[in-house]
Amino acid sequence: MARAKKDDDGPKLTREWPLPAAATLGSSVRARGIMLEVRARLPLALRKAVDIKGGVLTLRRPESAADEFRTAGEIVETVLVGIETMPVIPREIEDILDIKTAERHRWLKDGRLPSAGTRTVKLRGRARKITFHVFDPRMVEDLLDSGRIDDWREQDAETAQENRRRAAWNRKLARVEAAGKTAPDGESDKVQLADWAEFERTGLLR
Repeated sequence: MARAKKDDDGPKLTREWPLPAAATLGSSVRARGIMLEVRARLPLALRKAVDIKGGVLTLRRPESAADEFRTAGEIVETVLVGIETMPVIPREIEDILDIKTAERHRWLKDGRLPSAGTRTVKLRGRARKITFHVFDPRMVEDLLDSGRIDDWREQDAETAQENRRRAAWNRKLARVEAAGKTAPDGESDKVQLADWAEFERTGLLR
């Protein structure tokens, strides 16, 4: 006896919503985040009916589920209203700006990357919740267009170089003090520190 044909194998009702660039900011990770946001608003049985490919959100249901298809479509339409303002989450901003997690943490901490608030979610299958910062999509878009990320990286490189110089100088002072010599406080004391001229020449104190 032939097996009954599943609904999923039959003709489909299909509806598509191309996501605007202002919403995805050119990021497939952001596009998937929007898709997950849409799914979260749908009844559990309909969530997998919505998928995304190439920046196009697609709803598919069997022809026999016309009522579900209509209901799901209305929900999707509602969620997509103003989707351009949906906060950007950490993995999305890293993809959009092509930055590393360490850079995001550093720039968030020093204020260069302003937070738009926090969001708390419960991990699937776990009791633990996590809280993370989210970002204004228009701020992210401005950073994407401004080129400031490259400037920040140059500033960070200069700061790291200066920190290495300071660390080298502090280690030199520690060795001098451990040897029982006097660390220089001014111009008259410079001769008491071996290799002082080398330090000045290599710019360690600049």
